[in-house]
Amino acid sequence: MTVPEPSGRPRAGLPPVRCLGRVEDGERLHSLLWRLGDGWRAVSSAVLGGGIGERAWVLNAQVAHGYRRVDPDRHMADLARRAGLCGPGVGLMTAADVRARGAARDGGVEAVATAGLGVRGWAASPAEGAAVALPAGTINIVALVPVPLTDAALVNAVATATEAKVQALLDAGFDCSGTPTDAVCVAAPSPRAGEEVHAFAGPRSLWGARLARAVHRAVRDAAGT
Repeated sequence: MTVPEPSGRPRAGLPPVRCLGRVEDGERLHSLLWRLGDGWRAVSSAVLGGGIGERAWVLNAQVAHGYRRVDPDRHMADLARRAGLCGPGVGLMTAADVRARGAARDGGVEAVATAGLGVRGWAASPAEGAAVALPAGTINIVALVPVPLTDAALVNAVATATEAKVQALLDAGFDCSGTPTDAVCVAAPSPRAGEEVHAFAGPRSLWGARLARAVHRAVRDAAGT
């Protein structure tokens, strides 16, 4: 029996992640950098470059514990310039040491997670929400999907990655759904003429299932289990 190939041929050569170092206020800090280049779209909840749009890079930057700046978007833009980045990109931040990242691949999908779990809890809480940015503790997830996705599928991918994160935390023995400042970024190639654009990224779709498994393993690794 011939097994059909999955529809939509993945693009080869997903960009590798690089680890950068810097000294800020006398402290040695690190960042993870993906240089996507032209031809990528991303959906993100990041402080810089959030939303959906063309993005040329992703930077996950470690900041000091007790971070108190009230202009994280400007701070991230400064860090991007210092890293030699230009054009639109995504900037995430965390107080976790990003060198202790978790990473996983599944069927062409790649996911990297950094986990600061010092301040964690359940999403649905009786506590009143804050009107200002909270200190950066943060589980950050960056995932690369090698096929074009519609806007709806990109949003669906964020939900899938978040579900997989919560599943990983529970499997790792944490009694929480995350931290108050978790962020996610999912990047996929921009559509080309005549190329299939995938409309689904839920956990039982072809690419959503791969994304969920990769994120689950990356988060478990980052959480130390």
